[in-house]
Amino acid sequence: MDFGIENIIFLLVLAAAIFVFAKKFGRIWRNIKLGRDINRSDRKKERWALMGRVALGQTKMVKRRTIAGFFHVLIYAGFLLINIEVLEIILDGILGTHRLFAEPLGGLYDVAINFFEILAVLVILSCVVFLWRRNVNVVPRFKELKGWAKTDGNNILIIELVLMIALLVLGAAEANMEDKKAGPWLVSGLLAPMFSGVSQENLHLIERVAWWAHIVGILAFLNYLPYSKHFHIILAFPNVWYSKLENKGQFTNLESVKKEVEMMMDPNADPYAAPAEGEAAAPDRFGAKDVTDLNWVQLLNAYSCTECGRCTAVCPAHETGKKLSPRKIMMDTRDRIEEVGQQMDQKNGKPAEDEKTLLDNYITREELWACTTCNACTEACPVNIDPLSIIMDMRRYLVMEESAANQQINMMMTNIENNGAPWAYPQADRGNWKDEI
Repeated sequence: MDFGIENIIFLLVLAAAIFVFAKKFGRIWRNIKLGRDINRSDRKKERWALMGRVALGQTKMVKRRTIAGFFHVLIYAGFLLINIEVLEIILDGILGTHRLFAEPLGGLYDVAINFFEILAVLVILSCVVFLWRRNVNVVPRFKELKGWAKTDGNNILIIELVLMIALLVLGAAEANMEDKKAGPWLVSGLLAPMFSGVSQENLHLIERVAWWAHIVGILAFLNYLPYSKHFHIILAFPNVWYSKLENKGQFTNLESVKKEVEMMMDPNADPYAAPAEGEAAAPDRFGAKDVTDLNWVQLLNAYSCTECGRCTAVCPAHETGKKLSPRKIMMDTRDRIEEVGQQMDQKNGKPAEDEKTLLDNYITREELWACTTCNACTEACPVNIDPLSIIMDMRRYLVMEESAANQQINMMMTNIENNGAPWAYPQADRGNWKDEI
């Protein structure tokens, strides 16, 4: 163990990275909790099982057996397993050691590092394939991504490439060192001839530069995540845990409206009676006009969006040329709650007040009414995001607060009121179709 100035610098860098990340994460969590309260703590066993299958097991990513799903699993596995080596690097940086686990694990350590290096090569291959799919042979669902959304995806892939290359360079330089603690290993051993003529002093320098590049890159990546679509790496697990467990086609009822209808059906009910103790009062607003009208799980959904576009790719409205894109719904929701949060930061945590709203300023009415409520988007999402719930809450606002349903829905509701059915003919003529058979 050799604790010195390098380790002190490492501790300061590590502490700063954790502090900055925790501060940003705290702001995001505050933004999420600006949403309305909703109880998603029931059926815990089902939720844990669902999180194990979907978030940890990535079952929805490989459901269609696509190339993207295969390479995504490689990157995901690399992210999970290589973190074991990152733990060793962090402990080495704190304790002033080098290859801390090498001696106690012995041959098992060599097996693990060989596996990690092979995985690193597969991650590099996956990143190259994804960069090609995003920038050269562009997949249709990526074509609508512009500006930051496109740049962000490329940034992540390039960062992952740099991290994996630094890991392999670290091993290759160490393979030529006379005082190496372990190795050489399979992949870095093949790369070792690149440094065969380098002096021992310069080998140590290359090894240290690669070591610092890898760990500082990981800490920088950690603090990049809250500004990136890849924040789903962290939020996917709670997002899946808080998924809607009811049938996807089951819509929610407003409790206050339900009770009012029940009261109308009860001839003995007193319409002027005070609400019973514990009974929910009528909401300030029916439906959702802005992000604070949504519930906090919907806002968690927005921050968990991977921007993969699978929801938009299967949306029948989008595929037939309508303006609706479920991915855009989630991105718009996240952009708006971020804007609200920034305004609160400028006002020392006080509620934000501006003339913008999620409706109209971010999401148009045309988009909302284009939705067929088929649930294809919620079924396709790899992390169980539910764009339809946001669309339906905003539609509810339009109908109940502004009486602004589109023409077809207004005609249907008029027919139901007049004829007891959505069709434009009286009940007496409803069975006439059978006379033509």
